[in-house]
Amino acid sequence: MWQQICFRMHPLITNDAIILGIFLVLLTIIFRTSQSEHPFWKRAYTYVPSLLLCYIFPAGMNSLGIISGEQSSLYKVSTTYLLPAALVLLTSTADLRAILRLGPKALITFMSGTVGIIIGAPIAFFLVMWLIPGFREQAIANEYWKGLVTISGSWIGGSSSQLALKEIYGCNEALFAIILVVDAVVSTTWTACLIYGAAYREKIDGWLRADTTSIEEVKQRILAYKVEPDRPANLLDLSTILALGFGGGALAHALAYLISSTLQPYKASLTTYGLDPFTSNFLWVVILSTSLGIGLSFTRLRKLEKLGTTDLATLFVYFLIMTIGMRLDLSNLGGNMGLFLVAVIWMLIHITVMLITARIIRAPYFFVAVGSQANIGGVSTAPAVASIFHPALAPVGVLLAVLSHVLGTYGGLLTAWLMRLVE
Repeated sequence: MWQQICFRMHPLITNDAIILGIFLVLLTIIFRTSQSEHPFWKRAYTYVPSLLLCYIFPAGMNSLGIISGEQSSLYKVSTTYLLPAALVLLTSTADLRAILRLGPKALITFMSGTVGIIIGAPIAFFLVMWLIPGFREQAIANEYWKGLVTISGSWIGGSSSQLALKEIYGCNEALFAIILVVDAVVSTTWTACLIYGAAYREKIDGWLRADTTSIEEVKQRILAYKVEPDRPANLLDLSTILALGFGGGALAHALAYLISSTLQPYKASLTTYGLDPFTSNFLWVVILSTSLGIGLSFTRLRKLEKLGTTDLATLFVYFLIMTIGMRLDLSNLGGNMGLFLVAVIWMLIHITVMLITARIIRAPYFFVAVGSQANIGGVSTAPAVASIFHPALAPVGVLLAVLSHVLGTYGGLLTAWLMRLVE
C-alpha cells in the first residue's frame, strides 16, 4: 500500500544533476540554521543534531518516491571519491606536536576514554545479550555488531570514521538508520551530563584528588601559542587542497588494490582469525587515506587548515551522509530498545574507565569532561565544553578532538574484531 501511495517504482526525480543541486541547497540551509544564534534554532539543534537531519531529509525523499537511492549513482561516487579525500584532508590538519604539548595528564585521560569505548562495546553487547531474552538470536540474525561498530567509529573518530566502518563491514541501511538515532540520543544526553557536571567540578575534583595546577599550566601554554592571521583562500590554495585530497585518495586506491589483491589468496586463513576484512579493497583505501593524511600533517601542508581544508572535508562527509540517507526507506524503520541499552551501558563503561584513570593520576574533571567529549562529540562540541571552564582552554578541546579523529578508524577496526569474538 505504501509503495502504491508513494509511487516508489517511478521516482519523481531521476536526474542526478538535479538531486545533487537539491542536496547542496539542503546542506546550505542546515549549515546556516545550525549556526544561527536565533533561540529557536539553537534549541532545535540541541535535540536534533544537524548530522541526523542530513540523513533523514534524503531518506524522507526516497520514502516518498521523490528520488530513488537505488537508481542514483551519487552514493557510489561519494564513497569512491569523496570519502578517501575527506579522510586525507581531515587527518592532514592534525597538529600532533601541539597535542603532545598538552601534557601527560590530558593525553592519558583522553586515551583512557578511547580505551573505554573500545573495550566497552563488546562488554555492553555481551551483557545485553545475557540480560534480555531473545536479544542474542535477534542480534545474530540482524548482525547488530555491524551497526554498533559504526558507533565506535563515531564516538572515537567522528562521522567520516563512522561512514568508513559502515562500508567496510556492510551495515545495512535500515539498521544504520536506527544506529544513527541511538548514537544521537545517547551522545547528546551525555554531553548535557558533562556540562551539568562542570557546575560541580570542585566537588568532583575533590573526589578525584585532582591537582588543578595542571589546568593552569595548559592554559598558559595555549595562551602562548603563536596564532597566524587567516587570509582568504586564492585559486592556488583551493587547487592545492583539492589536489591533496583527491591525489591522496588516488594513491590510496592504487596501493589498496595491490595490497588487497596480494592478500586475497589468504582469505580463508585470515577468516579463521576474524581478519577477513583485511582482504577488502575499501578497508585498505580507508587505512591508507588516514595514514597518508597523518604523514602529511608533519609537513607544511598542514597550514592549509587555515584556508578551509577542514571545512571542505566536512562538506564532503555531510554530502556522503545525504547519499546514504537517500538509500533508506523510512517505512521500514523500527526501534530497538536493546540497542539503546547497549549504548547506555557502553557509555557508562567509557566514563567509568576515565574516572578511575583520572583518580589514579589525579587529573582534574576538566580533562575528564573535555577528553570524553573529544571522543564522543568531536571538534564541534569539545571546544564548547572546554570553554565552560575557561575561554582560553577551548583549543584543548579542538586538539584532543583532532587526535580522536586520527584514531577513529583504527579504534573502530579493533572494536569490530572484539565484538565479533563476543558474538
